[in-house]
Amino acid sequence: MMALFVILGAFGAHALEGRLSAPMLEVYKTGVFYHAIHGLGLLAMACLESRRRSASLCWAGRFLTAGLFLFSGSLYLLAVTGIKKVGMVTPFGGLAFIAGWIFLAKAGFETIKASEWPQSRDGHE
Repeated sequence: MMALFVILGAFGAHALEGRLSAPMLEVYKTGVFYHAIHGLGLLAMACLESRRRSASLCWAGRFLTAGLFLFSGSLYLLAVTGIKKVGMVTPFGGLAFIAGWIFLAKAGFETIKASEWPQSRDGHE
């Protein structure tokens, strides 16, 4: 997902600048920004999953991925095609992002509660 973010960001900066109106370029940039932030959420999910697998992590990944496609994807399509109805999908992506972060936080708390975090070198947590 992060590689796709870099590709789409570069595409917007180099191929779309001058081809899109300023407002539509801003819509595209918003999609790229949210793509980056939530791609990092997926990386955090992967880090937690390396310590402990859980249903919460599975749901976090599903919702964050769905949010990327629905939110950022709809903004990319809106900016490039100008079809305003595509924007009706965007709020559903936002809801998926929110659910993904809630499940990611839940998984983090579950991991801490399970005391699977390594202790410091001096023996204190």
